[in-house]
Amino acid sequence: MKVDLPILNAWATEATPPQTAAAGAIPHVVAWNLTQRCNLACAHCYISAGSWHSSRAELPTDTCRRIIDEILEVNPAPMLILSGGEPLLRDDLEQIAAHASAGGATVVVGTNGTRLTAARIESLKAAGVRGVAISVDSLDPAYHDRFRHGGGALEEALAAVEQLRAQRLDFVIQTTLTRGNRAELERLVAWAAEQGAVSFNLYFIVATGRAGRMQGLPPSENDEVLRDLARLQREYRGRLMIRSKCQPQLMRHVHAADPDSPLLNYETRCPCGVQYCRITPEGMLTPCPYMPVVAGDLRDSSFGDVWRTSPVFAALRAGSLGGKCGRCEYRKLCGGCRARAYAQTGDFLAADESCAYEPAGDVPVIERQREVTYGMAAPETMSWAPAARQRLERVPSFVRGVVTARVEAWARQRGYAEITPAVMDEVRRSLPVDFSKRMPFFLRPSPPPPGRGEGGGEGEGIDSRRRGSGSGAPANQDGGRGPDRVRGQGRGATLPRPRPRPRPGPLSMGDNASEPPTPASHA
Repeated sequence: MKVDLPILNAWATEATPPQTAAAGAIPHVVAWNLTQRCNLACAHCYISAGSWHSSRAELPTDTCRRIIDEILEVNPAPMLILSGGEPLLRDDLEQIAAHASAGGATVVVGTNGTRLTAARIESLKAAGVRGVAISVDSLDPAYHDRFRHGGGALEEALAAVEQLRAQRLDFVIQTTLTRGNRAELERLVAWAAEQGAVSFNLYFIVATGRAGRMQGLPPSENDEVLRDLARLQREYRGRLMIRSKCQPQLMRHVHAADPDSPLLNYETRCPCGVQYCRITPEGMLTPCPYMPVVAGDLRDSSFGDVWRTSPVFAALRAGSLGGKCGRCEYRKLCGGCRARAYAQTGDFLAADESCAYEPAGDVPVIERQREVTYGMAAPETMSWAPAARQRLERVPSFVRGVVTARVEAWARQRGYAEITPAVMDEVRRSLPVDFSKRMPFFLRPSPPPPGRGEGGGEGEGIDSRRRGSGSGAPANQDGGRGPDRVRGQGRGATLPRPRPRPRPGPLSMGDNASEPPTPASHA
């Protein structure tokens, strides 16, 4: 959806020129909806994905490679999230992932899990994929399958989680919050920790795409959920990261109740258009998956040009927030969800009315809580051995500054004169026990390009078994079968076969989910 020029002009009235506004903006995370096709039709899908969509509008493989190269020119070490629709429906997914991984990106895939066979996981690993996000909205099959509009969907997603565990590929559990699963939150978090997930991400509804027919929880209930998340992220620290998505108001609760939380390594004012952006299946660049405001068309413009000069991005980076978000003392730590403000009012700088907090307006703004936060560059104040520097350069750009500051602080406290791979390993071992054994993909250096080691075998990464990935990815093991394929075929013989289950009907406004249907772009 294009934005009328008068509206853009209003947003940019007091903004600095686009080139100037881009100076501190780096696309650390790029979400890419590779397709609108999906074998499910989830109730909350911001991209309104489904099996009826055609592949004709999707960008061809060569264009995807060209756009990846342009992203890497702007940021040599981004995190690239390949999603849909259902990205596993693209036969060239591994080719796209391998090209990005070989170029220096940390590549992860977001999927509903129903097509994630053992063979496909091997194929993704060989292409350099570092992690997978699986959507589980409930451990009750009746709820999950109905919300996702697919009989047997939960059983197949759980089988995919089991396969990811068996093959030691990191995974994240994604849950979309509704009144229908609100009471299950603690059970879902406990289950995700038991399964060995790296993170549990709770998504709050943004009324866009099919979710335009849905209503999220009222502000008071959102606040209760955020208090629960603040408590849970403290209780599970070192075992499971717990995050809210599209609800940065969590930062207010964490700031008040948990000053030691690693969440305060974030300095957000909603990162969309500043540290984060989304590419649609047709090649449109938008600030985030939940905000369908087109900043530029990558079919005829380069990623770098759009990132640096788009008036949409300039307004997000330099514009003043309106309403209560603009007078709130937490506007630097939180700032509200810009996509929800746009969905509610048509103005992405307006107040996010899903928040229960009413600022007085006369309290000094709360500044960032850490000297170095995610997305910031940290100046090196110590000598780094070449092998250590090489490893640092493969850490995703979003966390590299925090990693640099932490490693140097550790070394200074112990009187080390130089950062070496051995010092970095010491820091890694000092992390909470579960993560020191298997560091999450976004804190683990990516493998060096084929043929380029760290020298002398020193300082091998935690997951050295993945070395050499990123080229020669096997062809799609699913043989390119379309969304009408029966889900679950091709799963290993040792896994239980799902029992036939009647296909649920669509959710209705009066349903126990208290919202209508929508599919998630985070799969």
